[in-house]
Amino acid sequence: MRVAFDSRPAGDVRGVGRYTRSLLTALRETGSKSIEIVETHRPRRVEVFHSPWMEGAILRSPCPMVVTLHDLSALKRVSEHLRMGVRLRLRQLAVQRAVRVIVPTEAVAGDAVRRLGLDRERISVIPEAPDPTMYVRSDEEIATVRERFSLPDRYLLWVGSLRHPDPRKHVAKLVATPRELPLVLVGPTRPWAHELPGVILTGEVSDEQLAAIYTGAHALVLASEDEGFGLPAVEALACGTPVAACEVPALREVLGERASFVEPGDLKSLIESAERSRRPAPAPPRWTWLDAARSTMQVYRQVVSHIEDESQPVGWGMVEPRTGLELE
Repeated sequence: MRVAFDSRPAGDVRGVGRYTRSLLTALRETGSKSIEIVETHRPRRVEVFHSPWMEGAILRSPCPMVVTLHDLSALKRVSEHLRMGVRLRLRQLAVQRAVRVIVPTEAVAGDAVRRLGLDRERISVIPEAPDPTMYVRSDEEIATVRERFSLPDRYLLWVGSLRHPDPRKHVAKLVATPRELPLVLVGPTRPWAHELPGVILTGEVSDEQLAAIYTGAHALVLASEDEGFGLPAVEALACGTPVAACEVPALREVLGERASFVEPGDLKSLIESAERSRRPAPAPPRWTWLDAARSTMQVYRQVVSHIEDESQPVGWGMVEPRTGLELE
């Protein structure tokens, strides 16, 4: 079986980039000789096309298409949804035409059913995992990143993109919340982030540096009101660092009792919980990228097997459009 895999987001510093890089590596490390992965976003002479992001979904795919949805937060904010252009709405229609949709949590699966009208049977939940580079780093490595980024001995940590303000993440509110420990924000920035008062910005860092920054942190804080999976949380746990988070369905599903949870929006309690954290942190879920790759390969096989058994490709144009745009 030949599978076309859209690897364009591999260079993205956000979670979609981590997903693409880690899954591609794991797909090749499984050693399966029955599946050949071809990196392209223009599927030709293949049995399956896999787009690891909504932006890569094709409205009229020449072969059965699998799409990974990481979250549907934009569709939950009605005002933002109304401003979306035709291109993004067509991507949603393309996802509706996918034969199978992969999501990281049952929480996102529920959103996909409610927001996109997908049949639950067409959705596969395949969790994400910490990259193999995420593990407890040595004192020497921690000292190196402390010197490189002027980090204090003890600090709270936030990890994500700071290129654009994200209403879900509540970064500005988190920064404004009183705390005893310094707050370090890790991720690519734009000028607006440099106006945040009383924080340390590292900018974009390498995976090895990130693992050392995680290891050296007192705790990771997640102030988000909505998440699809919460990859920084499992990365932090893999590096031995406690996690304090707001109670949202996906994070509770992924972390269980491995994190300290507070009510969404209660950032004062979030900071207090993070500052009370003690090591050792619980171990992350045992799920690995190799596990994710094997489950993803099973989806490919199921898609091909199902299409071979049906006279009409299930999923191609069988979902009624909800945006007023015609598929044909």
